[in-house]
Amino acid sequence: MSNENCILCQIVGNQVPAYVIYEDDIALGILDVNGAQLGHTFIIPKNHYPILEQVPDEEIGHLFNVANKISSALFEKMKIQGTNIYVTNGIPAGQRVAHFMINVIPRLENDGINLQWAPKQLGEEEMSTVELKLKDQAQTAVVSKQAKRPSKVVEHAVVSDDDEDYYAGHLNRIP
Repeated sequence: MSNENCILCQIVGNQVPAYVIYEDDIALGILDVNGAQLGHTFIIPKNHYPILEQVPDEEIGHLFNVANKISSALFEKMKIQGTNIYVTNGIPAGQRVAHFMINVIPRLENDGINLQWAPKQLGEEEMSTVELKLKDQAQTAVVSKQAKRPSKVVEHAVVSDDDEDYYAGHLNRIP
């Protein structure tokens, strides 16, 4: 499922060139040519979904798994100090292309990228009102989606010596 007017669908269809750093049946990882930092990567589904809520749960999980692996690759190969992994979901949130994507931005100390905002002091009444509005809806939505999924048995993975070195190396990055 693609949208012929979508630039990202055109990239998926090889109609527009891109710097592809990852590809599988579900996802594509491409470098952002106008990125915030060298190595800024978009993880996109190959199917066209304009916003997060339209992406099937199984694909969301896979896309974030890919984002995690790209983040790890950036740490290892680009010698960065951190990453921002985020989604802009809708025009007011800064989404510029109507195709869901996950941004993975490599970070260095004092790199000049500012993703900070001024915290708003919200009152107890405002917080309680929002909590009541969202709590039942969120709980119902999550429970109903989980009830539809078949349960599966997961066997414990065997960790090899190479895996232990990999994980140990990543522990050094934890602040």
